[in-house]
Amino acid sequence: MRDEFRADLQIVSQLLVDMAEGVRAAMRQATRGLLTADREASEAVIARDAEIDELYRHVEERVCDLLARQAPVASDLRAMITALHVAADLERMGDLADHVAKTALRRHPSPAVPAELRPVFTDMAGIADRMAEKIGSVLAKPDADLAAELDSDDDAMDDLHKSLFGVLLGDDWPYGVETAIDATLLGRFYERFADHAVNAGEHVVYLITGVNSPTAS
Repeated sequence: MRDEFRADLQIVSQLLVDMAEGVRAAMRQATRGLLTADREASEAVIARDAEIDELYRHVEERVCDLLARQAPVASDLRAMITALHVAADLERMGDLADHVAKTALRRHPSPAVPAELRPVFTDMAGIADRMAEKIGSVLAKPDADLAAELDSDDDAMDDLHKSLFGVLLGDDWPYGVETAIDATLLGRFYERFADHAVNAGEHVVYLITGVNSPTAS
């Protein structure tokens, strides 16, 4: 029975790794669509969002089945709870990549981001990619120290988010209200992507240490 339980846990872990890889690829592709007005890249992100949602459902179903059949306690129960929380954060990260892609499509064939803002969005996308990569790594091989690094990455994302507002609120902003609204929403999508990555990392730390972060949700 324990061998079967461990095998099922490993399947859940692999589903989470697959989700992390999927949301990382989605945000990378969404960013390409955003910054280069690549319609095919944006459409591919939207089409594949259902795959991430399906992985999320598989995690929920397997965890619920394990809870019903095995009635786990202690560390095993902690692993089940962690899997549900992490899967929810990853699913939301996929949704945020989808939002970026839809914004790019709405403005196509024009770029959704003016040239002045491309450097900050390039940097935000780089941080998002690094954070998604770390989540995939700590899910494949739990590492509390690596998971804790996500807080520093999130600080860098927050700094970029603030700098974006500095440009948008400047007196010399030349692109009008609609472009400013799009940029504001896009900045929020990347910032929230990072927040969910931090949440996922904190849940992994909880899995390893048994100590729940006060900011994890």
